[in-house]
Amino acid sequence: MIYTVTFNPAIDYAIGIENLELGMTNRASFEQFLPGGKGLNVSIILHHLGIENIALGFIAGFTGMEIKRHFEALGGKSDFIELKEGLSRINIKIKSVQETELNAIGPVIDEESIKILLNKLHLLKEGDTLVLAGSIPSSLSDSLYSDIMKMLADKNIMIVVDATKDLLVNVLQYKPFLIKPNNHELGELFNVSLETREDVIPYAKKLQEKGVQNVLVSMAGEGAVLVTQTGEVFASKAPKGVVKNSVGAGDSMVAGFIAGWHEKQDYAHAFKMGVAAGSASAFSKVLATKSEIEQVYRCIELL
Repeated sequence: MIYTVTFNPAIDYAIGIENLELGMTNRASFEQFLPGGKGLNVSIILHHLGIENIALGFIAGFTGMEIKRHFEALGGKSDFIELKEGLSRINIKIKSVQETELNAIGPVIDEESIKILLNKLHLLKEGDTLVLAGSIPSSLSDSLYSDIMKMLADKNIMIVVDATKDLLVNVLQYKPFLIKPNNHELGELFNVSLETREDVIPYAKKLQEKGVQNVLVSMAGEGAVLVTQTGEVFASKAPKGVVKNSVGAGDSMVAGFIAGWHEKQDYAHAFKMGVAAGSASAFSKVLATKSEIEQVYRCIELL
């Protein structure tokens, strides 16, 4: 079974404004409500691809119940933990000449609720896959992802981490199966600027030296690069298409890679599935469907 964990899910409220003017009254051309959070996005794409999975995480208040309702209406299966206090956050995505995001803080997660999650994760068994995705509330320790991986170290679970900064750095010693930074996030770890596919390869290998098995680097218009534990390097240009929505594209790439790996245990196929899913979601107003992903997959050429 595949499990995703989202510590701070949200309602993503997307609102279209033709030309946003600060300090003025702006009227929307459209609006949309969707369940948000990196792990939830991964779960939805996996569901679209026919891969069974369960979403774990924390929800609070009436906004939390709305997240659960929307998520399950999309076909997702969840085992959320309901917090006793607070409200799940609403993140605002303004679609104008440029995309602007306003991400809220979210509720405080108490120690009792953390213990409930850890008890659920402790039940995972050999052969399961765990996806730890996204940020965590500021009230929690940056060692939380690594604490979870340490707890599960002897269970032979495939763990995927999509996080940044200390959350990511702290897990490397526990040898996650896959991490997916973008080129800017990878560069931040080494205080360098990485602009081309060739630039990212040596730094992805540096992360492998620290413990991670496979490094998948998304690069928006420059495509993507995968450096594998077998020493192979796969690269692809960005598929051609009109970008309609960048939200969830990186999460879709993670889901596509996982789906491809579970299907064939072949890195080239998993990489192409990741690129296809990420690009297809970017070309869609919502997360991509299976047919949209398959259409993009057929256009991908490995370099």
